Amino acid sequence: MTDSHTATRDSARPEAVAKRHALGKRTARENIADLCDGDSFMEYGALTIAAQRNRRALDELKRDTPADGLISGIGRINGDRFDRASTRCVVMSYDYTVLAGTQGYQNHRKTDRMVEIARRERLPLVFFTEGGGGRPGDTDAALVVNSGLEVTSFYSFARLNGEVPLIGINAGRCFAGNAAFFGCCDITIATRDANLGMAGPAMIAGGGLGEYAPEDIGPAEQQAAIGVIDILVDDEAEAVATAKRCLSYFQGPVADFEAPDSTRVADLMPANRRMTYDVRRIIAAIADIDSMTELGATHAPNLVTAFIRVEGRPLGVIANNPRSLAGAIDSAAARKAADFMRLCNTHGIALLTLCDTPGIMVGPEAEKSGTVAHASQLFIAGAKVAVPWYGIVLRKAYGLGAQAMLGGHLKRPNFTVAWPQGEFGPMGVEGAVTLGFRRELEAIEDESERAARYQQLVDSMYEQGKAENVASYFEIDDVIDPGESRRWLAGALGS
Repeated sequence: MTDSHTATRDSARPEAVAKRHALGKRTARENIADLCDGDSFMEYGALTIAAQRNRRALDELKRDTPADGLISGIGRINGDRFDRASTRCVVMSYDYTVLAGTQGYQNHRKTDRMVEIARRERLPLVFFTEGGGGRPGDTDAALVVNSGLEVTSFYSFARLNGEVPLIGINAGRCFAGNAAFFGCCDITIATRDANLGMAGPAMIAGGGLGEYAPEDIGPAEQQAAIGVIDILVDDEAEAVATAKRCLSYFQGPVADFEAPDSTRVADLMPANRRMTYDVRRIIAAIADIDSMTELGATHAPNLVTAFIRVEGRPLGVIANNPRSLAGAIDSAAARKAADFMRLCNTHGIALLTLCDTPGIMVGPEAEKSGTVAHASQLFIAGAKVAVPWYGIVLRKAYGLGAQAMLGGHLKRPNFTVAWPQGEFGPMGVEGAVTLGFRRELEAIEDESERAARYQQLVDSMYEQGKAENVASYFEIDDVIDPGESRRWLAGALGS
């Protein structure tokens, strides 16, 4: 290692490191060291400095702007669980100790270089995005580019989405261009003290929109609730561990897994069809022990999206959550499910639907959110899925919502089975009776007699839609004991 390379290390900048640690945060190099296996990280562009040579001394730039504030390279991640071919990843991190992690002319060029390598070698990319956005102080760049709008990094990075897995990590402030990169990632992870926005305080004030502190702009809890952040964590150590866990699902099956006790799955579903339950417990009970990672837990909580493993093999799960909107699918849930379908399909991860929905959310308020457009996108996404897809109806499967959850129709998945409590129909039983037998019911003058006839019709339609009856017409493949769910999945995934 040359003296110049030594000067880029944390040890050469003790004051900057101390200031970072005083904030309770790691340096960029510390995060990368934790993410990558051993000494596997090979840095590209370590000797790059900010494009400010015509206004600052060279020695000063080398001291204060190492790597032009963007550390980039290739390292191995999760090498203890996967073969070498599947563990090479591109890693980039803005360095907040260098000009507040802003985007300079040279670090944009480094971004383009790493994106091209990721595309060429089909490498996943992990990006630590903390920083303040564009940097106006790079005066050397004016000799080459004036408007700043010819920068190609946003195009090249966005184009990479859908080609390789992209994981974004953010701790602290992330504004403007940095936030744009974060938002382009497939999976976004942020610490609870993070702030994300398409502009920071200076740009907001400059636009005449008022004076705000950085902490007022896009706080993490708010951004998680609206789907900008997939996973909230407490600190950078947890963020790195979570990124490694998320990346592992794209790296393939693992040999080391622990199977759950399948006999307890049935106990998680109440006998009373009107009682709610925790669908996350059902997902965890089917999956390998400690293999579940949920995305978007606080966004569209009526639908759960998660990665799990079954006998070591990765699987994406989409499940209705009866504890929120009774599991009905609103606009936010439709977008969430469609995005997750596309993610799994793009990167070859099989899908599992756990269906328990009364259908798509309806009514004047629901339509104000664009339900027609968003629900339709869910059908489109499902129709384009090419990976294996498996469907288990836990309880309710009604209307267009059930069809959308199962990719378009009951025979769309590679198998569709139901638990004994399963019930099916073109719409909710009560609504179907009210709509289909309105005239007959209205013609009954006696109120108690009308109520009795209504209940008789409801019971009859409910019996007709029971899982066992639906299976007798071969509309689904089987009715299974809940404890058999994992065996069905393991057998299908094994092929």
